[in-house]
Amino acid sequence: MLPREKRVRTPADFSQTLRSGARTGRRNVVVSAHLFDPTLPSEADSSAGPVRVGFVVSKAIGNAVVRNRVKRRLRAAVADQLNGPLAQHPGATVVVRALPPSGTADWDELKKDLDSALAGALRKEAGRRRPADPASGPVPVTGAGSGAELNA
Repeated sequence: MLPREKRVRTPADFSQTLRSGARTGRRNVVVSAHLFDPTLPSEADSSAGPVRVGFVVSKAIGNAVVRNRVKRRLRAAVADQLNGPLAQHPGATVVVRALPPSGTADWDELKKDLDSALAGALRKEAGRRRPADPASGPVPVTGAGSGAELNA
């Protein structure tokens, strides 16, 4: 079980992470990650705080026994990540959504998909947050032709 301060609990936190975070999917899970950015006006007043994680496991996964097993496995896999890659991102919020194949997936497959999707979402989100270098000038656009060369 994750401690209360490390869980996403409110619908507003879930929706903010799902709306503004980077998303990466695999066969069994979809991970959305939103990194803390003190330069944003909406996040300037708060401190980074701990990494918080939420889970979405719908009835499409299976009956209550299957859903609870998937939730337990996902929580255990995320607990391993809290001391690893997630420790480098204080204040981040992560939402893990289980997909229907996760109900029949074994532990190794579920963990591998979660680790891969989490790494991808963090990489995407960090790439979005990278500040642009104003000295480099505008970014050149390549391949912006009329499209006629494709039909030739």
